[in-house]
Amino acid sequence: MADTWIVEAADAGLRLDKFLAAEGRLGSRGRASEALQRGKIFLNDAEATPKDARFKLKTGDGVRLWMDRPGSSRRTSQRPPRAGELPIVYEDEALVVVNKPAGLLTVPLPRREEAASVEDELVEHLRSKKRRPFVVHRIDRDTSGLVMFATRSDAQAKLKDQFRRHEAERIYLALVYGVPSPAKGLWRDHLVWDQESLIQKETSSKDPHASEASCEYEVLDTYDGVSLLEVTLITGRRNQIRLQARLRGHTLVGEQRYVYGPQDMRHIEFERQALHAWRLGFVHPLSGKPMRFEAPLPPDMEGLLDSLRTNS
Repeated sequence: MADTWIVEAADAGLRLDKFLAAEGRLGSRGRASEALQRGKIFLNDAEATPKDARFKLKTGDGVRLWMDRPGSSRRTSQRPPRAGELPIVYEDEALVVVNKPAGLLTVPLPRREEAASVEDELVEHLRSKKRRPFVVHRIDRDTSGLVMFATRSDAQAKLKDQFRRHEAERIYLALVYGVPSPAKGLWRDHLVWDQESLIQKETSSKDPHASEASCEYEVLDTYDGVSLLEVTLITGRRNQIRLQARLRGHTLVGEQRYVYGPQDMRHIEFERQALHAWRLGFVHPLSGKPMRFEAPLPPDMEGLLDSLRTNS
């Protein structure tokens, strides 16, 4: 099924996502964002991507919705970048900071050899400069946001030591069900990684395999039973925020792994966990200069927030 609209003078100047979100088309910015992410939107016969969400339409432009496009239902919420498109935020002789799209691995996994990763993209990017990437830290495949690689082994060692000492600043934005109380506080748990199930689990402090997991959170805003949180990692365990939020009854919107136990009454369609690595701060391993970077919310989370604001 396909619908085509020709932009009239009254809609000239509208952003593509706002045009799609109008009543009689897709009805919300969240649905518009999802359609762009899944390759269901064509602008003047060319496939539109999430980067085109802010494109300002002109009179006579053709916008086509191909709802049942073959293969679109299997697309991830953010397509991996094409060659040369890796969103590099900062690069120098010692390190690279990347704004990772959701759906892209940080590093290759043996069980997913065919899946693209930031490391693979950086290998190609750095080849002509006769450098290679060295992983410093990771974020989950379906989490978007800032991740850093070193390009020298000595820089890698110094940066990893900052993370090990909990000196690096890592702040996330998350959308969760419910409203945490109090509105600002500390979450501390003992977790253990289940190598067979590949999930993080809560455990006792007496467990010899336990690792302490702690983070600070603050409620930034609420939208009819959904909260926007700022979460500052103190430790950096795998899937830490996702599990710690769930343990307190505040499952992340879009979460598909950590959803056991009593389920939330409300359900919002979202293709991934609504989690974004927003801010990254550290000391430069060579110059000693403090560095801080921020990555704006990607189109899918921005669209979800717009939808929540509209419906609140």
